Amino acid sequence: MENASYFLLALLWILCWGTIGAVVTPRIYGRKDLDVSQAGLAGAATGAAGGPFFLIPLWYLTPELDWKWVVIPAVVIVVIFAGAFAAADPDNLCVTRGGFVATQLVNGLVIGIIYGLMALGLTLIFSILGVVSFAHGEFYMIGGMAVYYLTTIWFPGLHPLVGVLGAALLTFVIGIIFERLFLRAMNTGQVERPGEYAILVTFGLAFFLQYLTLALVGANPKKVARFVEYPAINLPSTENPALLKVTVSSIQLFDFISISTSRFTAAIIAVVLLGALMWFLYRTWIGKALRAVSQDRQAAAVAGINPNTMNTLAFGLGTMLAGLSGASLVQVFSWVPWVGIPASARSFVIIVLGGMGSLPGAFIGGLFVGIVEAIGAGCVPDPQRAASYIPAYGMLILTLVLLLKPTGLFGREL
Repeated sequence: MENASYFLLALLWILCWGTIGAVVTPRIYGRKDLDVSQAGLAGAATGAAGGPFFLIPLWYLTPELDWKWVVIPAVVIVVIFAGAFAAADPDNLCVTRGGFVATQLVNGLVIGIIYGLMALGLTLIFSILGVVSFAHGEFYMIGGMAVYYLTTIWFPGLHPLVGVLGAALLTFVIGIIFERLFLRAMNTGQVERPGEYAILVTFGLAFFLQYLTLALVGANPKKVARFVEYPAINLPSTENPALLKVTVSSIQLFDFISISTSRFTAAIIAVVLLGALMWFLYRTWIGKALRAVSQDRQAAAVAGINPNTMNTLAFGLGTMLAGLSGASLVQVFSWVPWVGIPASARSFVIIVLGGMGSLPGAFIGGLFVGIVEAIGAGCVPDPQRAASYIPAYGMLILTLVLLLKPTGLFGREL
């Protein structure tokens, strides 16, 4: 960066005043016997955005805090950060080409939808069983492997969507069997320390699935062809395709936003699955029973719902959602037996960001992480360095959320 001092000063401003706001604001609200649940996050956002010019009126007036006290300062912070970055590195693609930023935003949203689908599975398991499955990434890996072998090795020519359904069935069955054999003991009094037991047994399952897959299929990367071949389209005409242009590999909007066709297909699959999951949870009796168990197990049991059956179903559905995420993305990335490790870590970041047990939070957290990773990776000039930094963005988000709002954006106090 040519003028790194601008960027460092802006970063120092955001960190210092954000820290002051996060520490002082809850104390001021506490002294006035006001609600402090949002004070730390709102104070940090307000301080980072405006420093003493925003914090002093906030401390003096102590208004009721809602989403506006976080969203509006967050927009100001993004503007400050973007302006400092532009001043520090004026030749960066993110500064000189607005279309590049738009493309990164759209691709971040597309991949964030799939992140949200995977995180929904982990959130569903946690909200029903109270267990964080450390094997979630391995089911993501199995889903992709299942599609590859079903459509490429065992049944060449099989439609990829049939392979996706096969991956869903396989991961669902594995999840149900594992829950019945190993996790059911947590609810029958056979385990003295169920929390530690769940961590160890899901870690064991993760190692077992990863190394079993490595032994069976080897370490060579696997890749599946595009699920759908889109017809070539130029709108409004071949001479002026500014509105929409579809080729074999990409979809271009307004002549400057480009989306990979394989990622677009994966996002469409994820959206359909998300809609089906929401319909199942909110419109069917079994879905309502799952939600009832997540809210109050004893009351659900009194109403005639078997919590153990719901545990088994929830774990199977959660693993199936992870498998479907992998089945959707195997056409985008090369697949290896350890591909689930970063995916699992990313899911943990998303559910903490959105709030443990919050289904809307998991989806919104997935979108947020996808956008941050896309923008962060696109704005780093060195491609190799950009790729290696991608996991760091999620960890940075996780650290900030744990410091400012440990319950997550949509979580609630236990």
